Amino acid sequence: MKKLKKHVLVVCGTLSVGLGLIGIFVPVLPTTPFLLLAAYCYGRSSSRFYDWLMSNPWFGEYIRNYHEGRGIPLKQKFFSITMLWLTIGYAAWFVIPLWWARLILLGVATGVTIHLVRVKTFRPEAEDSLAVQNYAFSESMLDN
Repeated sequence: MKKLKKHVLVVCGTLSVGLGLIGIFVPVLPTTPFLLLAAYCYGRSSSRFYDWLMSNPWFGEYIRNYHEGRGIPLKQKFFSITMLWLTIGYAAWFVIPLWWARLILLGVATGVTIHLVRVKTFRPEAEDSLAVQNYAFSESMLDN
């Protein structure tokens, strides 16, 4: 039973990574929840897959920063919001003829934009300067 559970979690984690990848290109499909779910599933089932995900050059740092409460880099926020509005705006004005469906799409885009704006903005240079300050403080404490 324990082995079956691990296999199910690996499959769920892999499906979540796939949906997260699709979510990069399809703005209505959220990327972050799927990647966090994948990290959870892999963390409970396979250290190899978990390590792969967390060290992945595309997802690793993003997941760690979000999970640890550091936030999302400003550049990534800007890119996400821009792509969101370009694709949903195009669909709403040129593809979908129903006014109520357009309204729903625009509502989703507004909700996602509000969420992204409210998520803390990660500034790596601020963390670097804080680390230097903490190091200097700890060094001065050792000297006393």
